Amino acid sequence: MALAPSTWLSRRTVATRTALAFAMMIAFVLGTGLLDGHDGVSPSQLLTQPVFPLANAMPGLLLALLLLALTRRTLLSFGLAYLLQGLMYGINALKVANLGTPLLPADFRMAGQLRKGGLHVLGSYLPHSPWPYLVILGGVAVVVAMWRYEPPLFARRTGGRRIVAGALLGATLGTLLIGVPGWGNLYNGHKLWLEPWSAAATTNHSGLVSSLVMFHLQDRRTKEKADPAAVSKLLQTTGDAVRARMQAPVDQGTALPDIVVVQSESFFDPSIVRGYENARLTPNLDRLAGEGMSGPLHVPTFGGGTIRTEFEVLTGLSLRYFSAMQFPYLQLNDKVVPSMVRVLRSHGYETVAIHGNDPTFWNRNTAFKALGFDRFVSQSGFPANAAMDGKYMADSAMTDEIMAQLKDSGPPQFLFAISLEAHGPYDVTPSDPSARDATPVPSAIDAKDKRQVQNYLYHMQHADQQLGRLAALLSRRNRPTLLLFYGDHLPGLNDAYRETGFVNGQDMLSQAGTWLLIDPRNPGRPQRIDMASWMLPGLLLERAGIHDDAYFAITQVLAPSLASLTRAPGAPPVPLDAQQQQFDNDMASIAVLRMKGKLDHWLPANLLPANTAVATQDDTEEEAPASAAMGIHR
Repeated sequence: MALAPSTWLSRRTVATRTALAFAMMIAFVLGTGLLDGHDGVSPSQLLTQPVFPLANAMPGLLLALLLLALTRRTLLSFGLAYLLQGLMYGINALKVANLGTPLLPADFRMAGQLRKGGLHVLGSYLPHSPWPYLVILGGVAVVVAMWRYEPPLFARRTGGRRIVAGALLGATLGTLLIGVPGWGNLYNGHKLWLEPWSAAATTNHSGLVSSLVMFHLQDRRTKEKADPAAVSKLLQTTGDAVRARMQAPVDQGTALPDIVVVQSESFFDPSIVRGYENARLTPNLDRLAGEGMSGPLHVPTFGGGTIRTEFEVLTGLSLRYFSAMQFPYLQLNDKVVPSMVRVLRSHGYETVAIHGNDPTFWNRNTAFKALGFDRFVSQSGFPANAAMDGKYMADSAMTDEIMAQLKDSGPPQFLFAISLEAHGPYDVTPSDPSARDATPVPSAIDAKDKRQVQNYLYHMQHADQQLGRLAALLSRRNRPTLLLFYGDHLPGLNDAYRETGFVNGQDMLSQAGTWLLIDPRNPGRPQRIDMASWMLPGLLLERAGIHDDAYFAITQVLAPSLASLTRAPGAPPVPLDAQQQQFDNDMASIAVLRMKGKLDHWLPANLLPANTAVATQDDTEEEAPASAAMGIHR
């Protein structure tokens, strides 16, 4: 029986429309592979290992099909999905260029920081060339034209089929975005390529989108669990050493010292870079290292992510044991967090944070309350005429503010100062270009990278100068003062590092920074010690004569064996011997118990102070008055 012409045309139209949609899907997969640029998801892989490029394009395809159900326009839907995907790839390229690592799920938390003072800092990494913005505007114009002129693929009314299809597509995409475990049947290390220790390695093989999904699924199912028996197990080996540190004699006639901690933005000793071995660009650091304790500092980040190092120094908790916590201040939900700050407050210290930037950036205003600071002196608390150099507040202004905050009477003070001058990117002309231009640069560094290296070194040398100035000012105070100075991470001079290399032959993600702890009034003998950032607070408390916190004593006992394990995300893992592996496993449980405020419940009585210094979650009401007193003022 012959088909009626209208029926034949209708079927031909449906077939044509279906073929168009299918062709756009294939084009989207191929285009995603080209946009990604990695061999594992290239268009040629559709014939050899199709699951790789298909999985990498899947989220974008789901979005495009959902838009198709909503708009009924094929080119518009796939074009808009591809444009949004391209924008994400562009952001990833900026992160790789400046920080050496690809996007991670936690990076999307940074979107909220753009309205909290983050645009001033993060916006400086955006391209200065107009072409990327013109391309985006062109893409937007094409999308608008498609919306206006492209004919619909199907009728508005489809008997409910469009609603059902849209709902199914939306629900499917939603389960992927929230990380429903079922997606792990596709996005896993058996089907694709997953290197849990390296987002860069995973991305190189599986593509950026698949990498994001796999790490997202991993984060969703990662819940750190503590084994209380690990406390007993560890103390069987280290208990005597921990008790010895906690029972160290204290001169009862000596007043507790004031403590000044300077977290110096992107500071490191360039002598670890080939070509700078004998440059002596940090004369004050070198001189002061001869008067106290110093050495390499292993930190959990590279090129950025300052709050990772900052969190470790303030809490003594290693992010190595909290794999899902990429940006701790943005992920903290507890009103009370165990920290060095709280231990010092329990000994009568006034605790003050100082930072010449917007207090809401990195969520510091909230995080500092949870950590126990009494006050936060932020940008608005500095003098209106505070010195600037380049894009940010000068380190000299921070030194001035530190000295303005220190009092000659009253309770001991803990000042935690965060510098900003040497923050990247390093393409802004500083206040003294002639001084910048006089900075030597190794011949191996390409001409296009030379200016950025010089800009960085210009600001880094200011940090070194201010270290010397601050130490001299503190040495003349009537009250005793301890000074801890350290760099939060290496600057993101990725191309320059590749051109020169490092003296130790390791890659840039494996390099250690530097730290210094001195008593400016009473120079001591030089001691060079490898440390990790999470071990610094225990050492600082010991030097201040505060020994009653078992957790910080444990970190000091284990420091020699665990310090080098702290590295930036993506760095090759450090091989562990049997003892290191055992200590590492036990320390992981202890850290989780500490974070939850439950460690003291599992410690033997002879390791507990008379008045426990660490607050638990039940202490929220007791801490409320101190939190309410938190201010952003001078």
